[in-house]
Amino acid sequence: MEETYGLRDSERGLAATVAWLTEELGELAQAVRKGGREEQLHELGDVLAWLASLAVQLDLSLEEAVSRYGNGCPRCGLRPCNCPNLSMKD
Repeated sequence: MEETYGLRDSERGLAATVAWLTEELGELAQAVRKGGREEQLHELGDVLAWLASLAVQLDLSLEEAVSRYGNGCPRCGLRPCNCPNLSMKD
């Protein structure tokens, strides 16, 4: 993503990137509710692209971020998660 859109996205800035990511997430939600597989796949790709752009601008690694879940639930450490019904942000 950095090679393809890095310069343009950095010029656009973080606030605009977050806004685009949010918009694409809304489009994905709509595709999940009302769309078919191809539309869902398309929108999922768009969300991932904007997320990757945000990671580049923040100088963060998506691989490092996802590794938090590499050994199961980060809270209880199990696969599948055995936590009581808690929200993901807890």
